[in-house]
Amino acid sequence: MGSIEIVWSNNFEDDMTKIAVMMESFPIVAVDTEFPGFLHNTPRAASESERYDDLKYNVDRMKIIRLGITLFDRFGVVGGVWQINFCNFDPDLDDHVSSSIELLERNGIDLVKNKRDGVDVYTFADKFCEILVRYGRDRVRWVTFHGLYDLAYMLKIVIRDELPSSIMGYVEHIGHVFGHVYDVKFMAKYCHGLLDGELGLEKLAKLLNVERFGEAHQAGSDSLLTAATFSKMKGVYGLPERMFEGFLYGISARIKRPRPMIAFLPQPPQPILLG
Repeated sequence: MGSIEIVWSNNFEDDMTKIAVMMESFPIVAVDTEFPGFLHNTPRAASESERYDDLKYNVDRMKIIRLGITLFDRFGVVGGVWQINFCNFDPDLDDHVSSSIELLERNGIDLVKNKRDGVDVYTFADKFCEILVRYGRDRVRWVTFHGLYDLAYMLKIVIRDELPSSIMGYVEHIGHVFGHVYDVKFMAKYCHGLLDGELGLEKLAKLLNVERFGEAHQAGSDSLLTAATFSKMKGVYGLPERMFEGFLYGISARIKRPRPMIAFLPQPPQPILLG
């Protein structure tokens, strides 16, 4: 692994071009987000409906700070790692949890620099959506660790709106935008010796003898560790991807890609597959 590319407004265009090009050969994308904490903390015994209500409350009211992206292939070879810094969060104006901001600052985030030099989230959304359209739902796989919130913040960026009102609406939107989705924490539930998935990313990586590159609580490094852990679990346990596709830790509803539509045109008379 060479380095983690740190993305600011001045190198944003170049790095998004690199991501678009590299995705051709490295079509599996591990993502991690950093955000200002949880205004509503969800009890472990909460129902799925209550869990989603808290998710929606938190994500609708808060702003993403960083996004980590790692591109890799089915053999675990990494094509690149990027950490995108956003400028939209202002701790003086926006909702946040003080302890979460203090943790991020202790781990190296400079919110003043982010606000001054970061990427506008909607500028990112435009480029990101171009990439999604270019590659479509079928070619790209998305990998997370405990990804309910990561995907929620990414969905919020794409739709430029509040999250859907129900958990089923959320699942449908994720399936429509991202298609193939995997959650490493969910997968760990079915692997002997991994504590039924009841552990964090750092502990899981250590159990699998996967080394971290970079610092913890940095979105780029965390996305890379997620990618490496996903690849190692598949290799050690022989996990079939199809069995785990579409499941996120914490909810039972499965994310599914929309079914392709058959359109019948007057000329020629045979059906044509769309999408």
